[in-house]
Amino acid sequence: MTNQNRIDFARTAPKVYRAQRQFEDAAGEGLDPALGELVRIRASQLNGCAYCLHMHVSDARKAGEDEYRLHMVSVWREATNFFTAQELAALELTEAVTLISERGVPDEVYARAAEQFDESQLAGLLALILSINTWNRIALATAKIAGTDERIASA
Repeated sequence: MTNQNRIDFARTAPKVYRAQRQFEDAAGEGLDPALGELVRIRASQLNGCAYCLHMHVSDARKAGEDEYRLHMVSVWREATNFFTAQELAALELTEAVTLISERGVPDEVYARAAEQFDESQLAGLLALILSINTWNRIALATAKIAGTDERIASA
C-alpha cells in the first residue's frame, strides 16, 4: 500500500482530528494505561493496522510493559496465564467489538467484562475500543506508514 496522493488527515481535517484525540483522551480516563495499550494493540492486530500497532507496542514498551506479554497479545486465549482476569475480559470485549459484523457482542462476553469493570470503567473501555478502531481506519484509509508517529507534530 502506498500513501501517494492520500490526505494528511490531521492537516486537512484538523477539527475532526482534534475531536478524535479528545475522544481518545476522555475514553482512557479511569482505566489502567497498561490495559489501554493492550486493547489498542489487539484491535490494531485484528484490523491489520501496522501504523497503530507499531505506535502502541512502542508506547507499551516505553511504559515498561513486559516483552513476553506483548508477544502474547495476539494469542491471549492460549496464554491466559500472562494476563489478569480484567485484562482477559478487556481483550475478549475488544475482539467482539472490533469484529462486531461477525457476530455482534455476545451477552456472555459483555457479562464477563461487566464482572471485571464498574459501569464507568466499562463505558470508558468501550469508548477506548471504539476510538482505536476509528484510529485504525483513519490510518489504513490514509495509508499511514508504520514506524512513523505524527502525534507530537500534530498536537
